[in-house]
Amino acid sequence: MTPVPKPASILGAAGLLPFIAGALAAHGLMPGVSNPFTGVLILQTYGAAILAFMGGCLWGFAAEAGRAGWRELTASVVPGLWAASVVFSPSAMEALIAGFVVLLALDLLFRGWGLGPRWWLTLRLPLTLVVVLCLAAGAFA
Repeated sequence: MTPVPKPASILGAAGLLPFIAGALAAHGLMPGVSNPFTGVLILQTYGAAILAFMGGCLWGFAAEAGRAGWRELTASVVPGLWAASVVFSPSAMEALIAGFVVLLALDLLFRGWGLGPRWWLTLRLPLTLVVVLCLAAGAFA
């Protein structure tokens, strides 16, 4: 596997901080946050925003490669549409978990199509694991 560029590793890890804070807050373990519902809201809104952002990354991979066809672009808008449709539903956490799992499948699909940097999956796999665990923690709060 190609090594992940240092800025991508650092910024990817930093992007996990709101997920971790939300999971801790949802269980009353975040100093200064007295209402666990705040943690759930953090997870729902940040999770939806990041899911949509990640779909935008896929769009960018297709555009950069000159492969902005129906297949690639349709696949890339799925995460954002999913996030917008589930963010405030009663089962938002579970739906966001499903969205991040589908996003990982899309990452694999794009890699198979030869789109995106070679290091992308090396970065995405551990980040997705942490995101799913934090959302699951919020779901069980």
